[in-house]
Amino acid sequence: MTAARFSPMQRLLHWLMAACILAMLFIGVGMVSTLSTRYLTLVSIHKPLGIAILLLALLRLGLRLRRGAPPLPAELPEPMRLAAHLSHVVLYGLMVAMPLLGWAMLSAEGYPVVLWEGMRLPPILPQSLETYALLRQAHGLLGYAFFAVILAHLGAALFHALVRRDGVFEAMAPVAGRVED
Repeated sequence: MTAARFSPMQRLLHWLMAACILAMLFIGVGMVSTLSTRYLTLVSIHKPLGIAILLLALLRLGLRLRRGAPPLPAELPEPMRLAAHLSHVVLYGLMVAMPLLGWAMLSAEGYPVVLWEGMRLPPILPQSLETYALLRQAHGLLGYAFFAVILAHLGAALFHALVRRDGVFEAMAPVAGRVED
């Protein structure tokens, strides 16, 4: 018998990462739109948070591959099933790609990724201003794409919770509950 809900660990990681990723996206937008002294504070949060998101994403991906996901409702139309599958592939891809792009970008620029005092990650690319410029543009554009994908994901979750009421939202809800008719 297949579970109707994701495991408690999968749900915990989902909601923890949702908070981290939203914080990260807003910090990133704040970083590129300020010239104030807050820039350095934002950068000092952005780097270790990005690496934490990468590690959590890899853990979450491993759990997803090992434990799977509850089945979608049988009556869900095929285009919606495909959209659900593809959107999750894109979300997992961005959760892994964005931190790696950031790390690669900083490596190409010659800046260390400092997680905390005394803990630096090694560069993953050689220094190159051309590579840095390309990766910076890709990191920024994918950040905006990430916002769009998250909005679509949130819209789909609300659609399942409030319109279809088909149990899809409840599978990932932090606590078990039933939406009243």
